[in-house]
Amino acid sequence: MSRPTCPNCHYPQSACLCASIETMQVKPELIILQDPSEVGHAKNSVRLLELVIAETQVVVGETADDFAALRQQLATSAKPVYLIYPSESSVSAGETRIEEEAILLFLDGTWRKAYKLLQLNPWLQAYPALHLDLDAASNYTIRKASRSDSLSTLEAVAMTLKAIDEEQNVAPLTNALSAMVEQRLASMPADVRARYR
Repeated sequence: MSRPTCPNCHYPQSACLCASIETMQVKPELIILQDPSEVGHAKNSVRLLELVIAETQVVVGETADDFAALRQQLATSAKPVYLIYPSESSVSAGETRIEEEAILLFLDGTWRKAYKLLQLNPWLQAYPALHLDLDAASNYTIRKASRSDSLSTLEAVAMTLKAIDEEQNVAPLTNALSAMVEQRLASMPADVRARYR
């Protein structure tokens, strides 16, 4: 028998985060290309992102065919499109003049899965790539990552928005993530929790 979930945030009622959600609106369009394995992941930050920024568009898939409708959408848009992904050709988001009305693409998955998404979708490489200059480690401590420069998708969105507009208040995003991390840590047995501190 499945645990009852909150009808609003869709987390288990025992882990409801509604009290920590403050919605916000942003000028860039946010589009998340999500690896299918992330959809049901309990620690997936995209669900939280959608609660804070309701206009976030999430497209689940792996292959170019899975993203056919999205490709058409992007092709007919007059807005500039940027891929947020570090590569040899990417430039710093903080040192680039990015239009506020831009479309920002994020790959949601582990590093390995995000790289696979990129390889299976060469059409993404037609867009200029941006990377984030990290001055601190991720606060997403409840999910182990293989690389020190790993960020949750929510953190990557918050940092990109801040890089585009220094005046942008991203506290609703970072506060929501902190609340989820603290809630998850509090629910762990003490010996397990110690591994994540």
